[in-house]
Amino acid sequence: MDRWPALVYDEWKDTLATLHLWTQIVGKMRLRLTPLVNHWWNVTLYVTSRGLTTSAMPYGNDRRLTIDFDFLAHRLDIRGCDGERDGFALQPMSVAAFYGELMDRLHALNFDVPIYRTPSEIADPIPFDRDTEHASYDAAYVERFFRVLLQADRLCKDFRAPFLGKASPVHFFWGSFDLAETRFSGRTAPAHPGGIPNMPDSATREAYSHEEQSVGFWPGGKGAEATFYSYAYPEPAGLAQAHLSAPGFWYDGLREFLLPYEAVRTSEDPDATVLRFFNETYDAAADLGKWDRMALERR
Repeated sequence: MDRWPALVYDEWKDTLATLHLWTQIVGKMRLRLTPLVNHWWNVTLYVTSRGLTTSAMPYGNDRRLTIDFDFLAHRLDIRGCDGERDGFALQPMSVAAFYGELMDRLHALNFDVPIYRTPSEIADPIPFDRDTEHASYDAAYVERFFRVLLQADRLCKDFRAPFLGKASPVHFFWGSFDLAETRFSGRTAPAHPGGIPNMPDSATREAYSHEEQSVGFWPGGKGAEATFYSYAYPEPAGLAQAHLSAPGFWYDGLREFLLPYEAVRTSEDPDATVLRFFNETYDAAADLGKWDRMALERR
C-alpha cells in the first residue's frame, strides 16, 4: 500500500471538482443541523479510517443522524441512532443526481434536511439540484486522495499536540476543500476584509475573529497542484521574509507559505519534512506577532 501516493491535478481534476461539490451538500447538512460554534467549527467534516464523516448530528431533540463518505468501499452511508440505515454507491453521477439520491433516501428514513443549494466559496456556482456538468468519479484517485488525508490528519494532530492555548480540532472544511488545524494567540484580530466568493463577509469575519496561525493540506484546484500550507491572520510584518527550509517557500499570490505535496512524498522523510514546515512557519508567525509563547506552549 502506497502511503504517500501521487496526486497529479490534471489526472483527477474532474473527480476533484465533483467530489468537492458532493462534500458541500453533506457539509451544508451539518451547517443546517448543528448550533454555531466559534469560527464555524460546527460545519466541518472529520477524517475517519475509511473516509470523511459528519459525526453524529442532532435531528430534533431525540434523534441523531450521521453521514459517512466511505472512500474504500466507495459508498455514502446514512445512519440514525434508532437503527435507521441506508446508502448508495459512489460512482460517476452528476451533482444533481447525488443531491436527489441523498435527499430521497434521507426522506425515506424520515430525515428531511433542507439546505441552501448554492455552493459556497466557488465562483460562478451552479445550484446543486441543477448541476449536471460535474459528474466524474475515479475511484482509484479518490482512494489516493484519502490516503493522503490520513497522513495529513495524523501530522496536523502531531503538530497540535504540544500547544496549550486555544486550538481548533483537525477538521475538513468543505467550502475551501482542505484539511486544517489552527492555533490562536488569545488576542482578537482586526475585521477581515472578506471578499470570498459566495460567502457572506460576516461569516468570514466570524471565522477570522481572533489572531491565528493555520496549517493544513489542500489537494489542488484550477491548475494548482496539491500542497501543504501555512498562514497567519493578521499577517505580522516581516512574515514573508522569514527563513524557511526548502522545499517550503513563501507565495505572494496567496500570502501563504506553501510546501508542495510532490516534494513531500518524494523526500527521504515525509513526516519530518511536513512537521519542520509547520513548526518553522509557526515559529516565524508567533515570534513576529509577539505571541506569549511561554504561556501557550508545552515545553
